[in-house]
Order: sequence, then C-alpha cells, then structure tokens
Amino acid sequence: MVCFMGLVLGCDLVLAMVGAVITPARVEEIAAFGALVVCAAVCVEAMRRLGTPSGLARDLLGAWWLPTILLLPPLYALLVPIPVYVHLQFRIRRTVAHRRVLNAGSVALAGFVSSWVFHALPANGPVRAISMPVSAAESFLLTPVGLLCGLSCCALFTLLNTTVVAAAVRLSSPDTPGRCLLWDREALVTDSAEVCVGMTGAILAGVSVPLLAIALPPVMLLQRSLLYEQLQTAARTDPKTGLLNATTWEREAGTHLTRALEGRRPVTVLIADIDHFKRVNDTHGHVFGDQVLLGVARTLTHHLRPTDLLGRFGGEEFVALLPGADMAEACRVAERLRSRVERMELVADGRNITITVSVGVALFRVHGDDVIELLASADHGLYRAKDAGRNRVCMPPTGPWAVPGGMGGSPSTPVREA
Repeated sequence: MVCFMGLVLGCDLVLAMVGAVITPARVEEIAAFGALVVCAAVCVEAMRRLGTPSGLARDLLGAWWLPTILLLPPLYALLVPIPVYVHLQFRIRRTVAHRRVLNAGSVALAGFVSSWVFHALPANGPVRAISMPVSAAESFLLTPVGLLCGLSCCALFTLLNTTVVAAAVRLSSPDTPGRCLLWDREALVTDSAEVCVGMTGAILAGVSVPLLAIALPPVMLLQRSLLYEQLQTAARTDPKTGLLNATTWEREAGTHLTRALEGRRPVTVLIADIDHFKRVNDTHGHVFGDQVLLGVARTLTHHLRPTDLLGRFGGEEFVALLPGADMAEACRVAERLRSRVERMELVADGRNITITVSVGVALFRVHGDDVIELLASADHGLYRAKDAGRNRVCMPPTGPWAVPGGMGGSPSTPVREA
C-alpha cells in the first residue's frame, strides 16, 4: 500500500514538473481555474452546513474536476484537487491524512491523463496538447464531435479514478469483496449524474466563466439529495461494520420470509457470536475490539452470497438469513464461516490473535414461523454451541434436524449433516 501510494504521488510529481515547464501562464486560464476552485469551495461549505454521515464520502465535486479537465491545460487538472481536499480536511471532517492525500493524488493523476487525452484530440501532438490555450478547447468542446469526445474523456476520468481507489482498497483490505470495489447500482447512477453536471458546467464555462454561477445551485441541490440518500443508508447500517443494523435486518428478513412462504422455498437463519469478546476488549482494548468486529464482518460478507441478508445484531453478534438454503446447506455455510473466522490474521501487541465464533442455525417452518421465532431458535442453538465448548455450529434441540453435540470445533466432535 505504501509503495502504491508512492507510485501514484511520484507520477503526479513528475507530471507536475513537466506541465509546469511546458504550460504557459495565461490570465484567462488562471481566472477560470480560480472560479472552479471557488465553486468547489462553496459546495464544500454547503456539505459542512448540511453535515455528512460518518464513513460515507460520496460527493459531486467531479462537477468541478471535469470542467477543469476539458477547458484548461492538464497541469490545472493536476492542481485543482489540492486546495479542495485541504478545504475538505479542515472544514468537513479531519480524517487520516494519507487517505486524503491518496484521494487527491488519484483525482490528480486521472484528471491529468484524461485532460491530456482530450486536448490531444484536436491538436497535432502531445506538446501542444499540454499547452493548448483555453479558447481552442472551448471551440472544440462546443462541436458535436467535441461534445462526444468530452463525454468519453469524462468517463475515462471516472474509470481511472475509481480503479486507483479500488486498487488502494484491495491493497489495504485484501478480504474486501470484489463486488464492493468498483461500482454498484447507486455508485453508477451517481457517477453518471456527475459526468452530466460536469459537462454542463464545462459548456457554460466555455461560453463564459461567470456562467458557472448558473451551474452552482443545481450542483448544490444534487449534493443535498445525495447526502439525504447517504443519511438514509447510515440510518439502516451499523457504523462500525457497515452491515445492516438490527432493526433494518428484522424488517427485511420479514419480507424474505413472506416471499419464501408464498413460493414454498426454504430459508435458514444463522446467529454467529464472537467467543470471549469481552476478554478480547479487556485484554487488548476497545480499539482492537472494533478491528475484530470489522474483520469478522468482512469475512462473513466475503463468504456469503450477494442475495444473503447479513446484519450486526448487537454487541458481538451477527445474524444472516440465507434464502433458498435448506438445513444441510446452511450447516455447510455456517461451518465454512466458522472456519474462515478462525483463520483470520489479527495482530495485537506484536502477537497473533485467534478469533473464533459459535454459530446457531434455525430452519424456517421447522424451528419457527416468523422472524422472532427463528431468531429465538437460532439463539438457542448458539447457546448449545457455547455450552458445548464454543467454536462450533449447533441447532436447536427440537425437530428432525437436531444433531447432538453440534458441528465443528474439536476434532473429537462428530460432524453430521442433515
């Protein structure tokens, strides 16, 4: 991760030196750059006034990156994230400095490359591409071909920036599911909207820089709606793990059970509890305890299907609903989750720490007919696992699926599948 950050920032530094040598200073370009930075600062202040949910960082600042990419020489696309991210750091929320630096470096690198590609299209070589005056870029952008090229380069910027950030996330958290690294449906819609408003701002600024004032209110309104969606997401999720909170999980689980009842499909519920979690907190501190919660959440997410419903049920308990899974499949899934958590690599005070979980399993229409009954049955199975020595999978002691002694854990414990 450190090497990757060094590579990104090293590329930015080299490109900045090349751009500074080749790009002439023009008053109109400096004025346009200043206007775009001011617009971004106004949006940051609006975000500060509205408040931002912790842990969520979606924004529409690309509405100001993209006009810089399309209208100004690439050097300015490399510079514009610096004042904006400094403003974010000190006015919105102080976060880990290297994250801000990497985000700014990613935007700068993707912006320079995209801007160079766009400016090279109507020019006769890369040297002119780096030093093309803003008037030439404006004239080209206002043609149908230029508009299409502008959209393509905006999409290129989004792709490059997302790829760099995804690579950084993968390096820092190797267990992060691949489906979480690039785009989901909401991210794709947001990025598409960002490209559209960025193109609108570029066209308005291409006609006259003061016309950016027309683009500012719509961007702020879109930012407000985006923050509203993020606040809704924050209300549905647990802040420490990013999983569904108990209230949301119960509500959505009820919907799944209704569908399963109508379609006569099996559904199972798992409850996983971290063994001796209080001892972990008392021995290594609550900060390490939070890392354990996050690590277990990521492991469970990584080894469940996208259709499975996973949530944090309070304290050190996690709950999952598996649509379409009968008891045999649910036991296999629970055993796989138990073994994967046991193999997690966690280090505290220079020592490797092993974390284990006990799991209770309950089957819809066998152990319960609604969410509350299923949770109670799975919880009963969980306590059987605890009483049997922890680090194992157990079912409630009623019904045809009962298995004495449970599954997993000690090699002496027999493993049986329904």
